[in-house]
Amino acid sequence: MGTSHSFGSLLREYRNRVSPADLGLLPATGQRRTPGLRREELAELSRVSADYIKRLEQGRSRPSASVINALARVLRLSQAEYEQLCALTGHTIVQPGERPHTVDAPTRQLLERFDMPTAIYDAGWTLLAYNTPGIRLFGDPAPYGSHGSNMAWRFFMEPANFVWESDAQARQFKTSLVADLREAADRYPYDENLAKLVAELCTTHRFFDDLWSSASATKLGGTRGITHHPAVGSIELDANMLAVPNGDLRIVVFTAEPGTRAAHRLSALTDDHHRGLHYPQ
Repeated sequence: MGTSHSFGSLLREYRNRVSPADLGLLPATGQRRTPGLRREELAELSRVSADYIKRLEQGRSRPSASVINALARVLRLSQAEYEQLCALTGHTIVQPGERPHTVDAPTRQLLERFDMPTAIYDAGWTLLAYNTPGIRLFGDPAPYGSHGSNMAWRFFMEPANFVWESDAQARQFKTSLVADLREAADRYPYDENLAKLVAELCTTHRFFDDLWSSASATKLGGTRGITHHPAVGSIELDANMLAVPNGDLRIVVFTAEPGTRAAHRLSALTDDHHRGLHYPQ
């Protein structure tokens, strides 16, 4: 009840600060009893009923995501104010335009400091950069923007150079990967490239389509799998995933259990590396 009341209080505050003239409304006859928009005016512009606005302000209804978007547009809310309403009502924050796909200087410096193979992805799991150990382990990345540079595409559509010890492990990881990709699609509904990728995966891969339709909320975490390197052989790896809020990026660091054959093989590839970043062309 407290959350609904907070939303209602904010909605009244935002409604009262908007002048009808700001929205091109003709002045109504008679003295106005509210300094801003009337409920009826906000309702008409938002294409809902005045009674629904009243119930929202009294904490008796929870708005849908589309209503939140309409209210934010009519009330001319800032991005921070819109995000606050989404947080109060449990809705995904919709971002304008495409997902970010640049690596800023602080994140680039962080990548350069990792001695283990490390990759950085955008919110849609398209590869943005490897460090040098990553190149030595997995090879040169596919050009950015191609399907081959996207983790979901490679795991579902191509013989990816990272496999799991059991079908159960593979299914668990792919389920959480698709759930994370769905969250990104919800955040960036105007990202045409991301929508195209998802549409092609749903059309061409039945398992992906089933997972996408299941609406699983499984969170994406670390995983363990095996990669094969032509020079040193098979290496069992732990993939540890980190989030970078600035730029909505994901970092994946690959490590091997100390003292194992996998650790020795990984060291053979990475001990004498020269630090640096390698970006898809």
